[in-house]
Amino acid sequence: MVVAFKITDQCVACGACMDACPTAAISEGDIYVIDAEACVDCGTCVDSCPNGAIEEG
Repeated sequence: MVVAFKITDQCVACGACMDACPTAAISEGDIYVIDAEACVDCGTCVDSCPNGAIEEG
């Protein structure tokens, strides 16, 4: 499965991306992770991340 976006090690688990995701595709782990099947490639998570920790997969 190709991932539209991925969360990098710069993630500090603040939750901003998870709160912003319209499809609830982001869940908490050691760092947050994006469920590729639920992601609709909207980019809202990228825009919401204060650390720039989300990039195109």
